[in-house]
Amino acid sequence: MPRARPAVAATGPAAIGDPLVDTHGRVHRDLRISLTDRCSLRCTYCMPEQGNEWLARESILTLEEIERIARVAAADGISTFRLTGGEPLLRRDIVDVVRRLSAIEGPAGPVQIAMTTNGIRLPEVLPDLAAAGLSRLNISIDTIRRDRFAALTRRDRLDDVLEGIAAAAASGLAPLKLNAVAMRGVNDDELVDLVDFAIGQGAQLRFIEQMPLDAGHTWDRTQMVTRDEILAALAARWTLTPVPGRGGAPAERWTLDGGPHTVGVIASVTAPFCGDCDRLRLTADGQLRNCLFSTTEFDLVPVLRQGGTDEDIDRMLRSCVARKLPGHAIDDPGFLQPARGMNAIGG
Repeated sequence: MPRARPAVAATGPAAIGDPLVDTHGRVHRDLRISLTDRCSLRCTYCMPEQGNEWLARESILTLEEIERIARVAAADGISTFRLTGGEPLLRRDIVDVVRRLSAIEGPAGPVQIAMTTNGIRLPEVLPDLAAAGLSRLNISIDTIRRDRFAALTRRDRLDDVLEGIAAAAASGLAPLKLNAVAMRGVNDDELVDLVDFAIGQGAQLRFIEQMPLDAGHTWDRTQMVTRDEILAALAARWTLTPVPGRGGAPAERWTLDGGPHTVGVIASVTAPFCGDCDRLRLTADGQLRNCLFSTTEFDLVPVLRQGGTDEDIDRMLRSCVARKLPGHAIDDPGFLQPARGMNAIGG
């Protein structure tokens, strides 16, 4: 995969402390930090069951390196750090990561720390994570049927995920969001049940259109359940009313029967929100990405491990932002799926 050289020239007079604005006027406020490419599940749409080539341990960013990047990013206006994976709870120093990052302040004050997880380790670590400064949780659950969960994830861990969701619901961290990838012939008959389950947990269900991010590159658009199909299934049960003020959020939201409960849809394929995207990504091995579907990465490792300054990190952030395209071009005939799978990019 192409990687930018560390000695990228500054794209203009901007310096540490100035907003990260791309050539299309989008101001970037969200950095998604992948902590590992490893996972405790093997979801069929994400990675193979066996034969995965994991990142070398020495290539994974240390806690100190993550904190250093985050401090520069926060000074440049990044106000939310979302910890992802793989499965971020597999990282042994996860509580320390949250504690260090939550102590960072940017121009607008303390940053927010969010996490996307499968929930399996939450009951044992959530009290410490909350005390360390974790603000919000997204938990992935594509089905609540035991046999289906085992087939989809190749692991019989549904009870563990449900216990994690229960722990999150009882923790007081809000809003709690549950993410489900809608898949034709897999769980498309379960959409209403998943929303009912989320309501029972005091959570918001967010459906995600399946994207071309599987490690095996087997994604087939004809097998994707679209935004319109998801809404049609839900409209058979509830009256859906659009919630205004989406801003840069990836999910469109609707109230159910006038509220207070809501449901979200992240339609990256059929209704992309690229024009309002305010996100950057950092892979577990130190590569900056300006789009989930980017085929170019910006390598921060030489800057971090060969004497680079914070100004060098800032310049790399700005170079990454400056080269962000107006959209992901999934519908373009020349679209190329990223070489990395979702677990290696970060959710």
